[in-house]
Amino acid sequence: MACYNKFGTLLRQSISSSNALNGQSSMLSAIRCMSTKLFVGGLSYGTDDQSLRDAFSSFGDVVEARVITDRDSGRSRGFGFVNFSSDESASSALSAMDGQQLNGRNIRVSYAQERAPRSSFNNAGGYGGGYGGGFGNSGQNEGF
Repeated sequence: MACYNKFGTLLRQSISSSNALNGQSSMLSAIRCMSTKLFVGGLSYGTDDQSLRDAFSSFGDVVEARVITDRDSGRSRGFGFVNFSSDESASSALSAMDGQQLNGRNIRVSYAQERAPRSSFNNAGGYGGGYGGGFGNSGQNEGF
């Protein structure tokens, strides 16, 4: 929660102090300088949490390294996240590791984006309850 408050304060300061043309770029800089969590894509299926941590630990204190796996098969989904204790470590890791090889694959590294909250209804306005489908407003299922 404190992280969000700090982020909001920096964002407000960034927006109010830059009423010029570069307002959008300085807002993006404020977001980037606060980020300690990196997205790592293009991972080989042999990469696990420990090997991901080992690959990034030379850039600073890695708080968490996690390869995302499929819940049914347990197999890697080919991406993961590395969380650093400092912004500087994350920034240097991003610069050095983006496009480099890890376990035989070129990886993509970027700042992690916060995922938008999921709605309990589907986008069609129906009664899908988050599972998709439903009858919605599309008119396709009007005979039922």
